[in-house]
Amino acid sequence: MDNAIGSYQKITFPAFRNPTLDTLELGRKKHHIPVLLDMDVTVALQSIRDWKAHTGEKLSFTAWAMKCIAQAVSEHTHIQAMRKGTKSLILFNDVDISVIVERSVGDRKKPLETLPMPYIVRKANEKSVSEIHHEIRAAQALAFTPGEVQLGAHQNVRLIRAFASLPKFLRNLLVWRRLTRDPFFAKRTMGTLVVTSVVSSAHGNGYSWAIPMGIHPVAFALGNIAKNQVLSVRRSRFENTSA
Repeated sequence: MDNAIGSYQKITFPAFRNPTLDTLELGRKKHHIPVLLDMDVTVALQSIRDWKAHTGEKLSFTAWAMKCIAQAVSEHTHIQAMRKGTKSLILFNDVDISVIVERSVGDRKKPLETLPMPYIVRKANEKSVSEIHHEIRAAQALAFTPGEVQLGAHQNVRLIRAFASLPKFLRNLLVWRRLTRDPFFAKRTMGTLVVTSVVSSAHGNGYSWAIPMGIHPVAFALGNIAKNQVLSVRRSRFENTSA
């Protein structure tokens, strides 16, 4: 054994990760305009607390953010336009948001594991915050099929496994080329935009940023919520008096 290298293990790269690498590679080829925003969500959090106080229901901040994004995009549909051919753009009226849902897999005999899986909230612009919240919670409770790659899509697991095992040029020929050229196929498969989030290790006392890379026309990455010190200056009016 070479002491400079030390001990190691050699394992097989999982084929089901190939489509993920394909997506990242396609994303690098797209034109991106990254924007970092710092927004005051004090009123939003208070509204969520007020809703819980009135109804007893705790809404997720992600559902609130998705509703805001869907509403804004529905008022400016050109943002999620997809190109068809060289002379046309398809502007969808529906805002279909692809979001990562944390799934717990396993049973009582085995420890539960968390598995992130994509799920598409259709027509998010027509749904309330509560409806989006409940749909995501319902997606987390959907029956899980071993090897499933997308919740609620009813995709053929064997077919997906076979596709992931194909050579790269065949995967590109069968799916990725069509996905980038056929906006209707793309909308059915991945929605019109994606919302993801990052987890910060700062325990709410620091910032976390992310610049998502993918093949959706629009991608949002939500960072953590941090408390900031705000200096409030109160203006006083002085009246001059004369004796």
